[in-house]
Amino acid sequence: MPSPLTRKSPEVQPAERRQAPVAEPAAADGSITAAWKARVAGNPDGISVRYFDGTLTAHELDRASDALAAALQQRGTAHGDRVGIYLQNIPQYVIALLALWKLGAVAVIINPMYRHSELRRLVDDSGASGIICADTAAAEAGETLAGSTVRWVITTSARDYQTRNDPRAFPPHAGTPEPPPEGDLAALIRTFDGVRPAAVELSPDDVALLTYTSGTTGPPKGAMNTHGNVLSVASSFADWAGIRAGDVVLAVAPLFHITGAVINGAVSLITDTALVFTGRFHPEVVLDAFAEHGVTYTIGSITVFNALLELPRASAAHFASAKFLYSGGAPIPPASLERVRERFGIYLHNAYGMTETTSGVIAVPAGSAAPVDPASGTLSIGKALPGITARVISPDGKPAPPGSPGELELSGPQIVPGYWRNPEASEHAMPGGRLRTGDVALMDPEGWIYLVDRLKDQINVSGYKVWPREVEDVLYQHAAVLEAAVIGKPDPYSGEAVVAYVSLKSSETASEAELVAFARERLAAYKYPRTVRILPALPKTQTGKIRRRELRDATAAGAPTAASTTAAATAIAALATEQP
Repeated sequence: MPSPLTRKSPEVQPAERRQAPVAEPAAADGSITAAWKARVAGNPDGISVRYFDGTLTAHELDRASDALAAALQQRGTAHGDRVGIYLQNIPQYVIALLALWKLGAVAVIINPMYRHSELRRLVDDSGASGIICADTAAAEAGETLAGSTVRWVITTSARDYQTRNDPRAFPPHAGTPEPPPEGDLAALIRTFDGVRPAAVELSPDDVALLTYTSGTTGPPKGAMNTHGNVLSVASSFADWAGIRAGDVVLAVAPLFHITGAVINGAVSLITDTALVFTGRFHPEVVLDAFAEHGVTYTIGSITVFNALLELPRASAAHFASAKFLYSGGAPIPPASLERVRERFGIYLHNAYGMTETTSGVIAVPAGSAAPVDPASGTLSIGKALPGITARVISPDGKPAPPGSPGELELSGPQIVPGYWRNPEASEHAMPGGRLRTGDVALMDPEGWIYLVDRLKDQINVSGYKVWPREVEDVLYQHAAVLEAAVIGKPDPYSGEAVVAYVSLKSSETASEAELVAFARERLAAYKYPRTVRILPALPKTQTGKIRRRELRDATAAGAPTAASTTAAATAIAALATEQP
């Protein structure tokens, strides 16, 4: 009798909607720039960027990035130099990426929410020689970076490359900030229009991106994502997700994160597709962009889709053009997936990747539904993409039997060669080039992978193992729960006790006692949380991952209050209003 884990996933998209994927782009020297040039040569007049009412063809984007590259080359930027990109999701992001790659320089992608020491730490570690930032951030960035390796700062306005000036995305501001002496990006492009930079030879081993880990388990480390890494992931994911020429890709995941940079940004650059920008995330603006631009594909965190679900006017009509939607960055609870499908009429595919894997390397095949592990109720994160070798290993380093939990280990051309100037951390995380992810997973005989939880997040209650995600998935089944996070709290009797934090949907109410009772009815006695605390929002990283460590720290110091967690949380609603 076959194991229940081996059942095949049902198709969830009509066959007529499944279209042939894009062929892998030709890249003679194994670089992203070669793949980009092949795309431009194939359809120079095809739209490559959409930004509200503005557009750029592939030829126009290529010309603009040539001009910026020439301007940077005049400033001394050369092969191997590191340059920071400190921007939200605007067209200038891909202009800057292409310009740097044409010079053989390394793009240091920096979260624009970082301030003072956060920004300075990354600049000092990378040794960045320049930075491209929003005009509204220039004054503070200049003060922060005084005395650093940064020799020049170039600014740009989020209002460039469009004329609509949607007040939801562009709140009124007092005047136009003065550009620094080094200049404004759009002005430099006009000055150097028609100029091409001197040619640079590239190889797959050249570093394309220096992408810093979130630092949730220690100081951020710079993962060296090479041209070969990026091309491998972008081309394989484009094929896996069924992306084809003429598709419209929405850049909803931030490009300062590896997911947005590679499987939104690079995927679109190396295929004949249009990349839609909407600036920093605002649920209302993103919802309208789906309908206006006819978006066919995107990947974003589950918090993005939760925010869209919170909009009363959001309906299936907004997603009529969408072929396949993916979610990465955090596991999708089965209950959340069903809410998206019921409300919007489209299946949300799971995907998994890390900074060290250069983004998505495990995903649900386009058009398939992920199976659920009947033992734990965990939704599968998908199957390994072509080229990646995934193993589940026991503590002794040997492969775990099918269906048995162990640490997820990954190897292949998608894995970075190491961390920037940190050989000790590289060897610890990637012994022999095999990435030890720190995630507990199990794999069934058909290759479906189920992510159980992070090794470090396991809770030990009277000798019994409790995985936070299992408890969270149960809480998500409650109609009022929007988000949930479960942690362990030291307990003198049981060693650790299960504590849950939740935020509620705007239209729903529930008491903490009610949620405790709900979980108690559905979980073993040692698993259900004895304490549930309701907060306005849970603390998150900029990519939507809930910061369990912050909740643990606050719990150890005393139960977090609504005020303290709201201040710490990077809630989706706040992302629309914070500056710059």
